[in-house]
Amino acid sequence: MDTPELRSRPDDARPHVASTATWAPPLPEAPGFAHQVVETTGLRSHVATIGEGEPVVLLHGFPQHWWQWHQVAPRIAAAGYRVICPDLRGAGWTEADERGIERETRLHDLLDILDALGLERAHVVSHDMGAITALQLTYTHPERVGRAVQLSIPPGFMSFSPRLLPAFRHMPKLIWHRPGNALRGVWSDPYCAKVTPDATIDAHLAPMQRREIDDAVRPLYRGMVIPEAMRLARGEYQRMHLTIPTLVAFGRHDTRFNEPLVRRLCENPDRYADRMEFVFVENAGKLLPDDAPDAVAELALDFFDRDS
Repeated sequence: MDTPELRSRPDDARPHVASTATWAPPLPEAPGFAHQVVETTGLRSHVATIGEGEPVVLLHGFPQHWWQWHQVAPRIAAAGYRVICPDLRGAGWTEADERGIERETRLHDLLDILDALGLERAHVVSHDMGAITALQLTYTHPERVGRAVQLSIPPGFMSFSPRLLPAFRHMPKLIWHRPGNALRGVWSDPYCAKVTPDATIDAHLAPMQRREIDDAVRPLYRGMVIPEAMRLARGEYQRMHLTIPTLVAFGRHDTRFNEPLVRRLCENPDRYADRMEFVFVENAGKLLPDDAPDAVAELALDFFDRDS
């Protein structure tokens, strides 16, 4: 299958370069990125970009934001791509008029951002909670996606098993999250392959100083994650067919989704998708963009560049 031609956004929509200190709290340092606010209905989205060429959109996990990609995006950009890293609603430096979040709220936000930036079509790389929005996009708006790379989350057509329960043990605490409660445990659970430096965790959690972001934890889980999980459990995506070529990657130290379990839950992928590939990355856990940024970039670039 030939990769469709992807169109970058117009020159007059290019972002300005802003000092990281002009944002509150200050943005983490990441050389080479430009920052802008994209205004859509009821939303002012912070978007970080780097590079020139065909567009690639990177969708962060939870409780991360655009900076999750600060080691991955420059590697992809160096290969001739324009990499767009938005802060999704309820994360980072994005501001929303309304704090409610429903199952497809972030999907509609993303479509508005793509339209505002003049992006008809883009490759999409997603991690963790960002994969929910990417999954919705690939199934409901395949015309907007070139190829998809999904990290640390199984495809939508997976079957459910009691062996999945450990993957959800963190959810009750987040469903009932109280503002001010620390989220540092995300980086210390048994699914992580490496010890994350405190400075890195601080950079990821910096936006939680904003009450709007801290308050968004419960709406994200109650309004988006739980309803989407129920759709997965009911097999909604098993009754749909995915046309977008998709690569799904896991860290070998991510014991929630080890290779035997993933292979069993995702049997007969050809039945549900035109093209679905799986890969397992050495020396990495659930935080793939942090643990193995070189491997993530190389996997994405190789997948984008294939003719079929």
